[in-house]
Amino acid sequence: MTPYDLQDHVELTGADDERRAALAYVTEAFAEAILAGIESESFAHAALFAALQELVETYGEDAVATFAGRLPERISAGEFTIAQRH
Repeated sequence: MTPYDLQDHVELTGADDERRAALAYVTEAFAEAILAGIESESFAHAALFAALQELVETYGEDAVATFAGRLPERISAGEFTIAQRH
């Protein structure tokens, strides 16, 4: 798989229902961690580390670096923003 295939693979494979279910599990784990007294920032960093680690194991460093290199523009475009902040 080439670095460019990772972006297509991540966005095109798996049903939307599966991705929603996966997000629900992560959201639930996030809530449980906060209830256990873990700071949200600490959990977020750990979740990102675990996700990147899994992607590297699956696709390799170069493909994940290319994927991660596109994140700044996606973040700036509001792709990960749930609600507007004032």
